[in-house]
Amino acid sequence: MAAVATFSCLLMLTFVPLFSSEYTVVMPDSSSPLVDTPQTGFSDRARTDPAEQRAVYAIMEATGNGWATSIPDVCRGRWHGIECMPDTEDVYHVVSLAFGSLSADTAFPTCDLARAGFSPALLALPHLRSLFFYRCFAGGNTRLPAFLGGLGPMLRSLVVRDNELTGGIPEELGNLTGLRVLDLHGNGLSYSVPTSLRRLTRLRLLDLSYNQLNGPLPDFSFPDLTVMDVSHNHLQGRIPSSISQCNSLVKIDFSQNLLAGPIPPSLSELTVLILLDLSHNRLSGPFPCSFPNSLTTLLLNSNPMSSATIPEKAFKGMTELNTLVLSNMGLRGPIPESIGELEKLRVLYLDDNKFNGSLPRNLMKLQKLSELRVNDNMLAGPIPIGRELVWNMGRKLMVHNNSGLCYDLSNGRYEGMESMSGVRYCEGERPAEGEEGRHATKHYAVAGPAMVKRTPASSSAASSSSDSVPGFVVAVAELLFFVIVFL
Repeated sequence: MAAVATFSCLLMLTFVPLFSSEYTVVMPDSSSPLVDTPQTGFSDRARTDPAEQRAVYAIMEATGNGWATSIPDVCRGRWHGIECMPDTEDVYHVVSLAFGSLSADTAFPTCDLARAGFSPALLALPHLRSLFFYRCFAGGNTRLPAFLGGLGPMLRSLVVRDNELTGGIPEELGNLTGLRVLDLHGNGLSYSVPTSLRRLTRLRLLDLSYNQLNGPLPDFSFPDLTVMDVSHNHLQGRIPSSISQCNSLVKIDFSQNLLAGPIPPSLSELTVLILLDLSHNRLSGPFPCSFPNSLTTLLLNSNPMSSATIPEKAFKGMTELNTLVLSNMGLRGPIPESIGELEKLRVLYLDDNKFNGSLPRNLMKLQKLSELRVNDNMLAGPIPIGRELVWNMGRKLMVHNNSGLCYDLSNGRYEGMESMSGVRYCEGERPAEGEEGRHATKHYAVAGPAMVKRTPASSSAASSSSDSVPGFVVAVAELLFFVIVFL
């Protein structure tokens, strides 16, 4: 067998497109004593290592799969969930074990939830590269055993996902220095993240999400790490500045924790980062001056940055950004004009803040917008969005609770558009029926308690803003991001 298949799923509540799903392929090292060539069949002298065969029987028995003892040779009579490779003497060794039914296409042996457990016989598989358990242990009575750290540096992928495990992450896992994938998503693991994990310097994926971990994040420096997800825990303290040393990161998800302090400016040094989710924490200001230009998704909502303002150039150069969520942050001041330069933007949430002044006129350039929320602010003046784009967004356009906002009639009437309910036309003469776009409209903006007259918009500018390209609805979905690991 040329490769060993195992899985590394990443779940993320985000607004980014789904990526195609793949197996995580784990290849043996070039120094491996196993034969790394395609296996087209078994020779007459092929056989499974007897000690490993006995270990597999014990492991299968511990998971409630006693039927395996009826198989005289577990490698030659292999089932979906076991992978073996031969050495130069044609002796086959177990390199991968997987349990749990993900789908009809991945029907690994299921576990007896009433009595399944980890067997120490795993330590008798010296060539094991990949170990996968999915929904094998239930009831909250199973802990992640410390003896897994004895699997040593040969192990490349450890996935124990959605298993209702309790207790802490054993310090001994830091001995698995060959790990590329560590996925403990969706358990009941508690206590702090062990500092021993800093020794796993070859990690490419770290997923500790949806547990009950607390305490601070250790200083990590993983040069090959592409995905780091510790979301939905109870982590505290600051985001470590050392994360900038993980310069291969594509995804960071620290959402739904208790992290505090400022957002480290060093995050802007992560030049290949695509998704950054720091939402639902206790992060405070100031608002960062810049972010990686590679970002497509930036989620900072529900962090109490009270009185912070957004620097005018905070989003400058972010030409790939399609999702920007800054809801419920207590942000003040004007909305920066640079947001109107994000021409790929599809989702923009600025709601439930204290923004004042007018909406940037260049928002009319965002022809791909499918969702816009600016409700519950202190904005005033015209809504610079053409009628067609307003119509396309429908209910996903939210502008309510901004008493000073108005709609420029020269962009076309909005009657019948539910999302514009309660929004008045900008003050000035209404053109007669059929004369929209031929008359200038007097715009007003609120500046303190007084009304300040603004320069009338030209009819040519008004008509151009109505020539909107139809938007489309962006699906809000979980991110299933599978990393291909070649060792």
